[in-house]
Amino acid sequence: MPLAKDQTKEIVSSFGASDKDTGNTRVQVALLTARITELTEHFKTHKKDHASRRGLLKLVGRRRRLLAYLKKNDLEGYRNLIQQLGLRK
Repeated sequence: MPLAKDQTKEIVSSFGASDKDTGNTRVQVALLTARITELTEHFKTHKKDHASRRGLLKLVGRRRRLLAYLKKNDLEGYRNLIQQLGLRK
């Protein structure tokens, strides 16, 4: 399920260079993290929803690849993003 538009705008404005900077790697990772958090909460009540669990695993893989790209190209930005989002890496 996609994020609400106001939540998406808030994430884009806080992590992007401008309000329309949705292609930035930092913004994409932040949006994926928000969706992963929502799906994780969903699975606490719907334990047998395996179709959505597959989608969650795809989101986690995409976020991992984006983080690897960011780590390779902008190490300091990677460290800041990890700390802001509260990811453990």
